Amino acid sequence: MAGHTITRAQLTEAVYQEVGLSRNESAELVESVIAEISDALERGEMVKISSFGSFAVRQKGERIGRNPKTGQEVPISPRRVLVFRASHALKHQINNGLNQRPASSGASRARARAGAAKAAPA
Repeated sequence: MAGHTITRAQLTEAVYQEVGLSRNESAELVESVIAEISDALERGEMVKISSFGSFAVRQKGERIGRNPKTGQEVPISPRRVLVFRASHALKHQINNGLNQRPASSGASRARARAGAAKAAPA
């Protein structure tokens, strides 16, 4: 694994670089998108993002689990869990490696700029 995490601030910076909105408008846009996805999932709706994947909330029923240390059986209460299923396009992109994609991709340029902006001394 690469060990790198993309943050909201980096997404905001990428939107700022690519779209040309102000930093505040870019931050509002990123927050708005995240809030809309979160609200839809909270309502139990599926969220599909073309060429990326789909998010859904699944209901898991009560079951009996086992404490691995003691072997004692314990009930696991019913709960809702978030599941993500990657699209075929995303799986293909990951399996073929990002280094095989053309360097002119807007998303990779934005990620590179966001990473460079963060790494640059202030």
